[in-house]
Amino acid sequence: MDPFTQILLGAAVGHATLGARVGRKALFWGAVFGGMPDLDVYLPHADEVAAVTNHRGFSHSLVTHTIVAPILGAGLARLHARDGASITRWTLLVWLALATHALLDATTIYGTQLFWPSNGPPVGLGSIFIIDPLYTLLLLVGVLWAVFARRKSTIGRRANRVGLGLSTAYLAGAIFIQAQVRDIAESELTRQGAEYDRLIATPTPFNLLLWRVVAMVPHGYREGYYSLLDPLPEIRFEQYPSDESLLSSVDDAPAVTRLRWFTRGFYRVREIDGRLEITDLRMGFEPRYVFSFVVGHRQAGIMHPLIPAERVPAERPDAEALQWVWQRMLGETN
Repeated sequence: MDPFTQILLGAAVGHATLGARVGRKALFWGAVFGGMPDLDVYLPHADEVAAVTNHRGFSHSLVTHTIVAPILGAGLARLHARDGASITRWTLLVWLALATHALLDATTIYGTQLFWPSNGPPVGLGSIFIIDPLYTLLLLVGVLWAVFARRKSTIGRRANRVGLGLSTAYLAGAIFIQAQVRDIAESELTRQGAEYDRLIATPTPFNLLLWRVVAMVPHGYREGYYSLLDPLPEIRFEQYPSDESLLSSVDDAPAVTRLRWFTRGFYRVREIDGRLEITDLRMGFEPRYVFSFVVGHRQAGIMHPLIPAERVPAERPDAEALQWVWQRMLGETN
């Protein structure tokens, strides 16, 4: 999720945990620890593949949070000893601010290594877009109320808890909608007689009304869209090519192995001017994608691994693409 929303969530959680005892200090420290896990973007990495796939790694792990929370909690209890809050309560504030950051990130499609140092693939439900204005607004109203309310007043604490509760219900609603969209997509693919290996359904930018579905099929992938405002539960899919066989000679290259793990199998393989490219199909939409890497190059007719792999400039949606999203969200199919 975007940093501003993560800071708001940390502030809301901090105030709900300890606001009655320490007032706005709970907001401040909740915001600090709510944003802290994303500082991992400033760490050095061996190459561009590592930089992308190591983000949301150890700093987003519940294991890490459980280890560091008592240490930081003890420090805060000592720093604010006059407030009389126990080490346990400060530790709980720190842990919740850190852990809710990771759990919120896990609802996006990028993925979060919640159980690092386990080698399992990142957890990425893909039920909410990385920036969702409505979710952020629900948090913001409650946090601002808590900021400007008098310390001894219960109104600010209640408003913050209402905002936290409504925003959490919004996330739960997104997961429910995603499940319904997946059911529709699976039914459509079955009706069309399409064989597919795996499928994802994710919301398009800034909303929960329009969903993008990607199904990995033999020799490529299918992409389709479904709006909750569509008159019928139908999805029209377009098929695009992907040539997995191009990876045969570079299959054991570290970058290839890492990207397969990171994308959980949702990737496109193509060769352009002798350069072998892997594209993450989860972030973006046809033909614009955020993460693509050149992992091989052809010499004398043979594909060799490119070490280190090179990241291709991101193709983020432009104004025209976002306008199309808006129109399609409203049920326009042309």
